[in-house]
Amino acid sequence: MVVEVSNLVKKYGSLTALDGFSMELHQGEVLGLLGPNGSGKTTAINCILSLLSFESGSIKIFDKEMSPDAYDIKRDIGVVMQNVAVFDELTVYENIDYFCGLYITDKKERKKAVEGAIEFTGLEDYRKFLPKKLSGGLLRRLNIACGIAHKPKLIFLDEPTVAVDPQSRNAILEGILKLNATGATVLYTSHYMEEVEQICSRIIIMDKGKVIASGTKDELKGMIKAGEKITVEILSEAEIDLEAIKIMPGILSVELKQETSSNHLVIKSERGTNNLAAVIKYLTGVNIETGRIYSEPPTLNDVFLEITGKHLRD
Repeated sequence: MVVEVSNLVKKYGSLTALDGFSMELHQGEVLGLLGPNGSGKTTAINCILSLLSFESGSIKIFDKEMSPDAYDIKRDIGVVMQNVAVFDELTVYENIDYFCGLYITDKKERKKAVEGAIEFTGLEDYRKFLPKKLSGGLLRRLNIACGIAHKPKLIFLDEPTVAVDPQSRNAILEGILKLNATGATVLYTSHYMEEVEQICSRIIIMDKGKVIASGTKDELKGMIKAGEKITVEILSEAEIDLEAIKIMPGILSVELKQETSSNHLVIKSERGTNNLAAVIKYLTGVNIETGRIYSEPPTLNDVFLEITGKHLRD
């Protein structure tokens, strides 16, 4: 076991941030840790890293008790937090060299590690640049290089793709999978559900300081009511009797989204039902002219919203 957290309780005065939080991270996993704002994700990570104390519970990393002075454990951990944490007055190379030097003191070994991190993150052409000269995507890649240059066995990645362009996001995600392929175990947090579906082998959803669901993406999708979602482009101006569709077996919701160019009929069904043929038959029978029609299975976003609710969080 790489990380084992048992019944963690963390309070801020009268607020319970972690309420019996437990999780396991196995060797070779990319584990997604999801939750709404205020669910306790950041608090959990900071407790695991011994950056915060806690009231009760236990944390083991590499089968050893974690503590603030467990430097033998910390040498094998890499941390990339959401906020870019580099020195503005140091170049790309100097930043990576500094952070790598916290773990590797031998100059020859460290130089090799720094060059490897620069190559890995595609920063070869920017080694002499100051951070203020870098784009948002390059800054994120520098942040990652600083966190992984010492080749950690365990990597914490907290929202590493926030506010970057699609090309940089793709490069970062590919890099995470490469790190995993070379033996690193990864804990990954993100609000981008498509990213989590793409790279995570297992997912934990937490809320109100505790785990409320866990499993592979397919296992999580099997826990919810929502199944097939049918979207129909409506070209006709004739009115649609939504109630006639709602009474079809297994229909959860029917919505007509009115847009400038064309309207779209969105129908959500229960898991295990297939209403596509019935919907097409009904629309044809009442002479509704349609354009594009497509059906899609539930997404991780559907799972997240059904499990945690749709109300806004602070």
